[in-house]
Amino acid sequence: MLYKMKKNLNQKLINLIEYYNLINANFFLSNKPIVRTVTNTTFPSFGTKKEKLDKLKKKIQLIQNCKLKNNAKNLVFSDGNINSKIMIIGEGPGANEDMEGKPFVGRAGKLLDKMLASIKLDRTKVYISNVVNYRPPENRKPTEEEIDRYLPYLKTHIEIINPKILILLGSTALNALVGDEVVISKARGKWIQKKIGEIDTWVIASFHPAFLMRQPEQKKLAWIDLKMIREKSKALKI
Repeated sequence: MLYKMKKNLNQKLINLIEYYNLINANFFLSNKPIVRTVTNTTFPSFGTKKEKLDKLKKKIQLIQNCKLKNNAKNLVFSDGNINSKIMIIGEGPGANEDMEGKPFVGRAGKLLDKMLASIKLDRTKVYISNVVNYRPPENRKPTEEEIDRYLPYLKTHIEIINPKILILLGSTALNALVGDEVVISKARGKWIQKKIGEIDTWVIASFHPAFLMRQPEQKKLAWIDLKMIREKSKALKI
């Protein structure tokens, strides 16, 4: 009787081992610990708009091995009205932005404020961010690698805000979100309808305020773009 019980037990064990082998489940029998922590690369998909933005901001703060972050003083996330239907994307923070933790607060920011005021807008009526959220050293342009690293966060940022109008200031924002097939001088002043993530938005590119300070003769073209934004806002009933 005892012999029969041992035989049945051994057979069950053999059957169990064969079953695990069949489903390729050798890890059940391994002496190595099972890795239970998986890097979470998903983005916030639930909660209020503010909660989603707070979660996105925390994810950016947790970025590791980033030279931009290591050399910067502050994360520069955004400024303006989170419920606005007009979103502005610049290039990256400068020295003043890095100190204050807000985009467009230096000389270029003051010019942007004047540009917005010319079409009866201000920071309570728009939402502002940048392609990268940490200051590039010496105010240089972000590298392609840096842009690629922050692009998923930027696209999620745009999805959360869900603007009807997306204004891209400068070639870095244009190339990151539309492509590098055309230069800013050719692409500016033209409306395109673009899908970003799960949203559709009207996109227009214009010159960056910092460029306009270096090339003031181009302000007349920027004024044309601003008037186009004003008319599109009216058409979309913003």
